[in-house]
Amino acid sequence: MAQADALAKSGDSAAAIACYTDWLDSPGAEPQLRHLALFNLGSLLRPAGRIEQAIAAYQEALQLRPDFYQAAVNLGLTLEAQGNHAGAMAIWLQALQPAEGQTLLLNHAGRLQEVNRNFDEAEALLGRSLAVMPDQPDVMQHYLHIRQKKCQWPVFDGVAGIPLRTLQQNVGPLGLLASSDDPTLQLAAITAWVERKVPRNLPRMAPLDGYRHDKLRIGYLSCDFRWHAVSILTAELLELHDRERFEVYGIDFSPEDGGTMRQRMLAAFDRHLPIHALSDEEAAQTIRRHEIDVLIDLTGLTAGARPGIVAHKPAPVQISYLGYVGSCGMPEIDYILADRYVFPEALARYYFEKPLYLPEVYQANDSQRPIAETPSRASCGLPDDAFVFCSFNGSYKISEPVFSVWMNILRRVPNGVLWLAIDNPTARGNLAAEAVKRGVDPGRLVFADKAAPSEYLARYRAADLLLDTNPYNAGTTASDALWAGLPVLTCSGKTFASRMAGSLLHAVGLPELITTSWLDYENLAVGLASEPTALQSYRHRLHTQGRSSALFDTRRFVKNFEATIAGLFD
Repeated sequence: MAQADALAKSGDSAAAIACYTDWLDSPGAEPQLRHLALFNLGSLLRPAGRIEQAIAAYQEALQLRPDFYQAAVNLGLTLEAQGNHAGAMAIWLQALQPAEGQTLLLNHAGRLQEVNRNFDEAEALLGRSLAVMPDQPDVMQHYLHIRQKKCQWPVFDGVAGIPLRTLQQNVGPLGLLASSDDPTLQLAAITAWVERKVPRNLPRMAPLDGYRHDKLRIGYLSCDFRWHAVSILTAELLELHDRERFEVYGIDFSPEDGGTMRQRMLAAFDRHLPIHALSDEEAAQTIRRHEIDVLIDLTGLTAGARPGIVAHKPAPVQISYLGYVGSCGMPEIDYILADRYVFPEALARYYFEKPLYLPEVYQANDSQRPIAETPSRASCGLPDDAFVFCSFNGSYKISEPVFSVWMNILRRVPNGVLWLAIDNPTARGNLAAEAVKRGVDPGRLVFADKAAPSEYLARYRAADLLLDTNPYNAGTTASDALWAGLPVLTCSGKTFASRMAGSLLHAVGLPELITTSWLDYENLAVGLASEPTALQSYRHRLHTQGRSSALFDTRRFVKNFEATIAGLFD
């Protein structure tokens, strides 16, 4: 077996597979090592595409050693890759393991339940794991974000033996933006997260003095070149780049969904560099080899992120944009693209990145998006005679304080309903229960199912006013509403995330709809519901001036964007 191990370490998988197989078939094979040989064999067979044989090897290893949790983990992962989620779950949950193995199996099972949107089951499994071994920061992160998605309040509750402060310090990047408007807390938490998750002090790959290209090479790095908010916003930006001055690279580790948005994004690049199969270091070397002048990270620390790539500093200038609006906590990222409303100068002390200010608005937009015919209220499940407040943000952005304000508004507007785009049954049930606690009939909450893009945009025209969330504002959904002609009411805070909608309202010419306290927000919402003339004037301004505003004049935005980037090299 030693020879097989050596072959595997040398990278000669085919020879190692043959050697392990011969050893297992030989009469002199030591019985006490057989489970290890089968495990190693399975670990080579799976990447070689011999899935059924890998499954058989792991299964035999578990028959010999039922407490061999590493084999249970790999068997479950192999079944999951086959699409057999039920089989993977069964393996992970039936295995009898020591504490270390038990938590690992519970964590995989919880992750898979979260992927399948079974949030109650996912929370229960991760809670069991934390009860066995509380000191698991990554598990705390997922546990808390699941509770945010479920609107399970208070979010920072439910795990015996873990202090509140510890939970608050271990919320993940997105959950952090949705749970706190304190820039000091955000910086401390993200710094700890990066220290734990991202390699530090790696050798710089990019030359200090940069390159001297005739055209500036802009590389967009993302796992979201598909139907995703980032691509919805940036598609036309990529298409309109001045090809006389810029060469546009797509550095891509997105899922291949074959959709029209993915096709559009790929067509917008001058060069497409797929890096799915590369390690972070190999991906960084690819960026360095293509001499990218400016690397714009559109993913940041959101789902699927690979911050280990930018940690190698493969480009002379590295910029964070759109995907993650907090600090990425990495000195290798030089700038974050912003505007002066969304990122006041006083915020700079809480960022590793320097603000790189665009002159009018930070957010790109696509001026080509079609809107379907406006649906009837009846077809949306809405009363014809109601005042329809809406919020189409993800459920994790709906915090307990903002929901309480929404319920205050409904109590003060007797004919009001709240229209929410939440397809998670658990969150729907929890919000209905929370409405009852606040003296509001849960029937006044109307839940929308998913819709095709143009139909989704048309829905905004069946509403009267969008109520924004805080501390994590609407970003793409706010510009969606404004594009469709629906006024947006926001409450701006102290962080980038809590000032996004205010930035958009400034850019579209409706700064009157920005408030800075919950009381003002509530009073303005109630006032607009009782003053149809005022609300109609906002709609009229969006109809007559919105499309030519700084927010939706994409050609104007692209010129400003290019001038800002080029200015770094003047």
